[in-house]
Amino acid sequence: MSIASFIDTPAAQRISFVAATGPWQSLYRQLLDEPEPGHPQAREFLLECLQEAARLPCDLPNSPFELADWSLRHHQRVTADYARYLDGRRSGQGRRYFPRKAHALHFLRAVAPTKLVDGAWLYGALPHWRDHRVYPLVRTYLEELGDGVAEQNHVLLYRQLLASQGCEDALELDDALYRQGAIQLALGLLIDEFLPEVIGYNLGYEQLPLHLLISAFELNELDIDPYYFQLHVTIDNGSSGHAAKAVQSVLDNLPRVGDAQAFYQRVMRGYLLNDLGVGSTAVIEGFDLQQELLQMLERKRKVASQVHSDYCRIEGRTVNQWLGSADNLGGFLEALQRNGWIRRDRDPADSRFWRLVQGQGAAMFGVFSPYERQLLHDWIAGQWQPAEQRPPFRARRTSQVATPPDATAQQGELDRERREMLGQLRGLDAYRRECRLIELLSPAQHWTSAGLAATRSFTALMRQPR
Repeated sequence: MSIASFIDTPAAQRISFVAATGPWQSLYRQLLDEPEPGHPQAREFLLECLQEAARLPCDLPNSPFELADWSLRHHQRVTADYARYLDGRRSGQGRRYFPRKAHALHFLRAVAPTKLVDGAWLYGALPHWRDHRVYPLVRTYLEELGDGVAEQNHVLLYRQLLASQGCEDALELDDALYRQGAIQLALGLLIDEFLPEVIGYNLGYEQLPLHLLISAFELNELDIDPYYFQLHVTIDNGSSGHAAKAVQSVLDNLPRVGDAQAFYQRVMRGYLLNDLGVGSTAVIEGFDLQQELLQMLERKRKVASQVHSDYCRIEGRTVNQWLGSADNLGGFLEALQRNGWIRRDRDPADSRFWRLVQGQGAAMFGVFSPYERQLLHDWIAGQWQPAEQRPPFRARRTSQVATPPDATAQQGELDRERREMLGQLRGLDAYRRECRLIELLSPAQHWTSAGLAATRSFTALMRQPR
């Protein structure tokens, strides 16, 4: 399925998060739903984050005029580290990040709150696109949106990635995983007051990280399309991509009159905001298969503890009795192993319990989501490996072809939103039309049919003679 046809499918719309259970998730949802410039809750939150960031060590050079060399050295260091990683893989070392597929799917889900607002920190730059100092930031934001082409819209790409792996069910995630996304959303609503901090955050976020390269490589090995990650490797390049533009934005916005050093200090604080929250490498390192499995089973237990028949008893207890308390889950798994229902460190197909979950005529078909089945599969498999391993070096399995804007148009009900948006714009004067377009380019809307069409219209507006 192409991304253009994916936009309005149930899978695209279903990707969501459960009801907010923590302060950062609540703020995250509020800022998505209420993208008002100068948002007071966003401001209070951002000030708290900046105070925390000010206490962190900073690796930026003392002078902004040294940033180009700093960025180049960073890029060279990352690519050298990646070359050493590839040498290790060629010599027989295993995957560094994702030994098994469940680990990779856990990563994709855990970073979703950040990836699904990709570029949001630059949203507030849109009204200032006529200012030559801000124009590169606007262009960066529009490129994150794929200039309105579905196949290049980063948020839509990530939504399709989740859906392709059966991870489009409601995400139940720790509150800490929403903090970085909330920072991005807050910055996007406060650029008029915090422009230096936005520029600094952009500087840090657009530098090429090692984990991006390794993730793309290992996801590909696990038959998970790495295109979203590969796209960021190319678009963020330090020569002509977002990393280079980020450095130039610092220099373009340095005040010629006033305290340039004070401005740069604020840039440095914004840069350090990237270090708050749970980063990608911390997500990867924090994965514990046993704990993830138990947490998943606890979620299932809450809704299934009384739905099993009593004819099946394990060590004298019914399944309903085993599932009657969270404290029993670990013992239940051990009992399943003692009685031959689960055979660890072997092909999961050898386990009777797995055959109840997966396969033709499985009695528990549909009980577990694809991600949940992968957790169970990998836990049972343990040290077992299939006889034939996929070669570690191969070309990306899929190709992504950008479709021309007109090709994203559909007919009938699926295209109603886009058509009504265009009709609405025709009834507005130039100023209100531009304001409406900017509303539709917000982080919560730009990936929809109307948002993509609005992005194309806004991009065309910027190309007109001023």
